[in-house]
Amino acid sequence: MTTGVRQALAKPSALTWVRIGLLAAGLLCVATGLLPRDEAAANMRRIAPLLLFLGSVIVLAKLARQALVFDVIATRVAIFGRGNYLVLFVLCVVFATLTTVVLNLDTTAVLLTPVFLALAPRARIAALPLAMTTIWLANTASLLLPVSNLTNLLAANRVALAAPDFAARMWAPQLASLAATMLFLWLCYWRRDRRGEDRYLPPPPVKLTEPRQRALLWISGGACLLFIAAIPLIRDEIGYAAAGAAAVVVLAYAFLDREKLRWQLIPWELLIFVTGLFLVVPTLSRFGLSEVMTALIGTDGSALDAFRAGAAGAGLSNVVNNLPAYTAGEAVVPAANHDQLLALLIGTNVGPIVTPWASLATLLCLESCRHHGLRVSMGRFMRTGLGLAVVALAASIAALWSTR
Repeated sequence: MTTGVRQALAKPSALTWVRIGLLAAGLLCVATGLLPRDEAAANMRRIAPLLLFLGSVIVLAKLARQALVFDVIATRVAIFGRGNYLVLFVLCVVFATLTTVVLNLDTTAVLLTPVFLALAPRARIAALPLAMTTIWLANTASLLLPVSNLTNLLAANRVALAAPDFAARMWAPQLASLAATMLFLWLCYWRRDRRGEDRYLPPPPVKLTEPRQRALLWISGGACLLFIAAIPLIRDEIGYAAAGAAAVVVLAYAFLDREKLRWQLIPWELLIFVTGLFLVVPTLSRFGLSEVMTALIGTDGSALDAFRAGAAGAGLSNVVNNLPAYTAGEAVVPAANHDQLLALLIGTNVGPIVTPWASLATLLCLESCRHHGLRVSMGRFMRTGLGLAVVALAASIAALWSTR
């Protein structure tokens, strides 16, 4: 067994066992007939492109991180701020938003959070404001494109919207969500009496001395840009675009730095988590969950039902998780109620910021904080998150309804 495989299998965490258990429960549902095999097969066919996209974009992003693409950008952002916290705040929001929008919220959680936290001591920047920027924007900035969130890919497929059409429908909710997030970030974490410093020290630029380091940086960055450029042109094949971009970077590493190609690059825990959810949630829907969701959401497609759908999605996300909350809600929204479905999507995207387990991105961000020794007060986290969730949800759904 190779070192990479041994490391990938060593000391699984409690969260790892939860994910494995969820997949095992899903397979047991199929084996016992609680979920008919035809329905299970249909669900697997539906999520196969999502799994390809998720696995590929995470591999692409991890290799880009190893090539220091994100470190170079984050350092340049801090240098450009010239010690001014207001400028740094705006630049960090833009950076985190763009990463979430075009490279998926899990990329922000897995890669941008540790980059920001590693940058903090180098530039003597308060770490908590940086961490909360990625935690919140990984969720609230994930409305604009189908690739921004797995739930978006599901919704875009349901309402038959390609990336440009999806963006045309969701730009107003996204702007409303971003405005609310920036307001709460500044008031709760970034203003002078919260961050504790007047100015910060711009860090020195990242220097790459070896030719192969520079080559990997440019190839990885170029592959990310090619994937981003392909997003408006590709509809159902976005997974293949991500896989192609990842393959380019994998080949570059195979020639220039083969030791960095390890099994840990594959996000197998995320993949089995999603697979398990799409077996367990449909089973629960067959045994009463659908009736509960119908009562919460309503079915007439009115403005009131849009707000009900968003509130139900946000509430259930913070109780269980946003992905099962979306899939459970989607199952009961009538096919013609596109705006109600998008309101549910908004709830499950911008709402999971109150409890630590509400979205996988939130969990990953908080786990990164723990690894970097940053203590995040759960009381403060939940209070500020609740305030933002309520305001961002109301503003985003109002924006969706006003632009229909």
